[in-house]
Amino acid sequence: MSQLIEGFLGKSIDGKKSKMPAKLDYIQSATGLILGLFMWAHMFFVSTILVSDDFFDSVVHFLELKFIINSPMMSYITSFLAACVLVIFFVHAGLAMRKFPINFRQYQLCRTHLKYMNHGDSSLWWVQAATGFVMFFLGSAHLIFVITNADKISADMSGDRVVSHFMWLFYIALLICVELHGSIGLYRLCVKWGWFEGEDAKESRKKLKKAKWFISIFFLVLGVLSLAAFAKIGFNNYQNNSVAQIVKTYDGAKYEHTI
Repeated sequence: MSQLIEGFLGKSIDGKKSKMPAKLDYIQSATGLILGLFMWAHMFFVSTILVSDDFFDSVVHFLELKFIINSPMMSYITSFLAACVLVIFFVHAGLAMRKFPINFRQYQLCRTHLKYMNHGDSSLWWVQAATGFVMFFLGSAHLIFVITNADKISADMSGDRVVSHFMWLFYIALLICVELHGSIGLYRLCVKWGWFEGEDAKESRKKLKKAKWFISIFFLVLGVLSLAAFAKIGFNNYQNNSVAQIVKTYDGAKYEHTI
């Protein structure tokens, strides 16, 4: 009965409010911070392709601890880590959905509030909500692919996927959503919990917002360059494979065969 009363009034029978919303908010912030920092590390890892194909492959080799046991089975380390990230991702997304407008009336109220308040951080929340919605599908698909294909992570194989399967469209959309969502989320975490606030909170917020845009642009450029590097590898491999099969010799005669 006490839970029923609390469900209607928002308070228990002794007049105390539940601490559960605050706990859930804390978990949402914590999982968001973990995912944001992970994405930064992930982007720096992917960008090693800009150094060379071999360097990228050597980093994959190192992260999978193949310098200890050089076995294909070590790729399961990547699968395990990706599965952990996927669980954190689902927890974060599930908790974030609590704050989404769930019907048209709530959506109207949010839009009206945004229009008349003309508040920059509120606008950023809408961008974060929209990119988060898209990420739920694209991010889940990417992580599930990594879990089930951890043994196929290399410069050549990744390049082939980007070009041959038109995955560059998928990764461009995912890149934009991830970098915008992540940078806005980390900025809002700093504001919400008072990190780096200093003596002048207003001035600190301005600096945090500038840092947010710098980080967004930096990782977007880094991501596009990395994707272009994979596309170049995939295109070169595609051309080389095609050229190798174009000319076939039969009884001394040459025939052209287009792949």
